[in-house]
Amino acid sequence: MRFTSLNPYTSEQFAEYPAHSAAQIDARLQIAEHAAADWSMRSFATRAECFTRLAGVLRNRQEELALLMTNEMGKTLAESRAEIEKCAGQCQYYAEHAEAMLQPTAIATEAAYSGVSYEPVGIVLAVMPWNFPFWQVFRYAVPALMAGNVTLLKPAPNVPGCGLAIEAAFREAGFPEGVMACLLVDVPELKAIIADDRIGMITLTGSERAGTSVAALAGANVKKCVLELGGSDPLIVLADADLDAAAKAAVTSRMGNAGQVCIAAKRWLVEAPVADAFTQRVAELIQAIRQGNPLDPEVQMGPIARLDLADTLRHQLTQALRQGAHALVGGQSDGTSFTPTLLTDVRPENVAFAEETFGPIAIITTVRDVDEAIKYANNSRYGLSAALWTADTDRATYLARQLRVGSVFVNAAVRSDSRLPIGGVKKSGYGRELSETGIREFCATKTTYIA
Repeated sequence: MRFTSLNPYTSEQFAEYPAHSAAQIDARLQIAEHAAADWSMRSFATRAECFTRLAGVLRNRQEELALLMTNEMGKTLAESRAEIEKCAGQCQYYAEHAEAMLQPTAIATEAAYSGVSYEPVGIVLAVMPWNFPFWQVFRYAVPALMAGNVTLLKPAPNVPGCGLAIEAAFREAGFPEGVMACLLVDVPELKAIIADDRIGMITLTGSERAGTSVAALAGANVKKCVLELGGSDPLIVLADADLDAAAKAAVTSRMGNAGQVCIAAKRWLVEAPVADAFTQRVAELIQAIRQGNPLDPEVQMGPIARLDLADTLRHQLTQALRQGAHALVGGQSDGTSFTPTLLTDVRPENVAFAEETFGPIAIITTVRDVDEAIKYANNSRYGLSAALWTADTDRATYLARQLRVGSVFVNAAVRSDSRLPIGGVKKSGYGRELSETGIREFCATKTTYIA
C-alpha cells in the first residue's frame, strides 16, 4: 500500500509515500519505548529548550510548511500560515507553563507526607485528522511530550506529507530519536498497535465512527482514551444581541477552512424579532466570500479536502432541500468546489440540523424565544461547544449552564486556546486537551503516602 498526496483543487497527485511494514512499525515502537525511558527522566527545562527550538523551526519554515498543507488539503495559504504560527505559539506556551502545571500537590493527612504527582504514561498513540493537519497534532503532542511522554502519530491518509514534515521538524529541533515519530499505516493495522503493551494511551480527533471503533479497541485492552469527535455546534442569537458582530462571527466561524471545522457554528438559532435582520446580514457576508485557488492571496475559501467528502456534503444538501430547507445563498458545487451556502427554514427534523455537515453550509432556524433556543441547541447527539450572543451577560451566564456542551463562548466565536481546555460531551467524545486540564490527561496520577 502507498499513501498519496492529491491536490484537492487541481486533482493532481504530487507525492507518494510507502506504508510502513509490520517490521517497520515494530521497530518504531521499540525506538519509542527506549526514547520514553530517557525522555521521561529529562528535566522540564530540557524539554522546554527543545520546544523553544521547535517554535523557531516552525517559524523559519513557515512558508514551506504552509504550502505543503495547502497543497495536501486545500485550505488557503493565509489559513495555513496562521496554523503554523499557532503551533509555534503552542510550543512556547507549554515550554513556559508545563512545569508549574504538573507540580506535585501536597495534601494534609496524618502522614509525614502525602500528596499527588503527575507522571508520564509512556507512548501516546495519536490518530489525527486532516482538517488541521499541523494544529491538531501540536494541540495534543506539545503538552503530552512536555509531560514526559513520547508519541507515535498516525496522520490522516490524505495528509501523509504533513505527518512526515512534523516528524522532520522535531528532528531538526534536536528532539531525541523516537520522541515523535510518524506511522504511515492504514486503519486495519491500528488494532494490533493499540493492543501492543508498549502503547500507554490513545488520543483521537475525528469522526464519531472512528472514535467509537478506537474506543472499543482501547477498552478491550484497558487503555485510556482522549476523544474529540464530531460537532454540530449551535450559535444562539437573542433579540438584544449586537447583530453586526454576531453575523460577522457566525460567518467567520462557519466558513473558515471551507467549513471543515469541528467547533464551527453549524446551527444558527435566531430569535424571531431579529431573524430577518440577522439573515440579511449573514447573506451579504456569505455572498462576498471569494472562492477559488487557495494559493491566490485574494481567495478566502479553497476546495473541500477530498472528493468523497464533497459528495457526502452534496447528498446532505439535496436531502435538506427535499425536506423543506431553502437555499438563500449558494447551493452549487462541482467536484471539490462547494459554494458557500446559507439554508433557511431549517427545522430540527431536517438532515442539515440533525447531522453534522462538514463543509460551508450554514443553516438558520428561527426560534420563538430563549427557551426554544436552548431546547433546540441541546437537541443534538453532539455536545462540543456553543456560542451565545446577547447584551445581557448576567443572563448569558445563567443560560450557559443549561447548554449541554464542553465550551460556551458568549459574544465571541468558539475557538481553541492553549490556556483553555477543549473537549466535548455526548457523542462529541470525552477527555480534554489544552490548558492545565489537558496536560494532565496525558499523565498517570500517583498518590504518595509517607507515614
